[in-house]
Amino acid sequence: MDIDLTPKAPKRSYGGEGGSYTSWSPEDLLMLRVASIGASKLHLHTCGFAAPSYSDSSKVAYVLEGSGVCGLTVPEAERENVIPVKEGDALAIPFGYVSWWFNPNDSDLTVLFLGDTSKGHQPGRFTDFHLTGPTGIFTGFTPEFVSRAWDLSETDVAKLVHNQSSMGIVKLKDSQKMPAPSAKDRDGLVVNCYEAPLDVDIKGGGCVVVLNSKNLPTVELVGLGADLVRLRGGAMCSPGFSCDSAYQVTYVVKGSGRVQVVGVDGKRVLETKVSGGQLFIVPRFFVVSKIADPEGMEWFSIITTPNPVFSHLAGRTSVWKAISPEVLEASFDTTSELEQLFRSKRTSDEIFFPAK
Repeated sequence: MDIDLTPKAPKRSYGGEGGSYTSWSPEDLLMLRVASIGASKLHLHTCGFAAPSYSDSSKVAYVLEGSGVCGLTVPEAERENVIPVKEGDALAIPFGYVSWWFNPNDSDLTVLFLGDTSKGHQPGRFTDFHLTGPTGIFTGFTPEFVSRAWDLSETDVAKLVHNQSSMGIVKLKDSQKMPAPSAKDRDGLVVNCYEAPLDVDIKGGGCVVVLNSKNLPTVELVGLGADLVRLRGGAMCSPGFSCDSAYQVTYVVKGSGRVQVVGVDGKRVLETKVSGGQLFIVPRFFVVSKIADPEGMEWFSIITTPNPVFSHLAGRTSVWKAISPEVLEASFDTTSELEQLFRSKRTSDEIFFPAK
């Protein structure tokens, strides 16, 4: 599989005084198109407002830094959910849901979006439909159509449709009132990865929080699973692969480390150092392993199935521990003594191996 897997950073798409929207391009990261995955980031300054829009793709949103408000409207719902969000929050947003984001705080708000573009207009790229602004949906209709749809005069329609001159992201005035967020609106829609129970916690190794249909029901609607992994300084993540034909899309949140990926015919297809802000994709069934630098490494991943299953090739739960000794001896063409030594190692370590 001769595809460049090199980690990439995003490029600015649009923005202004209120903030910016950046995205990864399938032209720069070809695996986005191959895997039908979209990836982007929203960065809002103080009083930055990302106006209502909907997308052709289902997404998982992850708050990288800061806090703010997310408005989310479910199709045919009578009211929107006005959700307080903070660093570590994850939301699953099915396609067609209308959302907006607002940052009322002094520090910046940054949100990562990873999602499935297989049903979208462009594989590997989100297509967002803005409801207002110069590229808003209603700028394309004639005043007559909008007037009849909204039961307003064409003069009032012109004021509403053409007043907002900025595309997607604006900076609101301090006097602009916004709806107050409700903690109740988080129920069933948000999981905070720093506060949720840990699915894996290995002393000196690392910890994992897995998002699936049990703790975040909407991931079933978006068809994706996700996790947040924190690898301690110098620790190693066991070589492993997704055994249900899923792609792994990984965004490095902070820290740095080394990554190796091995594919068909035992060929190493990626060997590189990654650091915060970079994104890379592991093809289906390819084996990946990571070793954190001394400061550790944290990453957020989506997997293209809502309830992923992984198989590890080292550690207590590796497939080697389940295979009979005779088969191991024959497979490696080795002695029973070396097979026994091999089997005696990593009997308590699971997934993460602390630094020596």
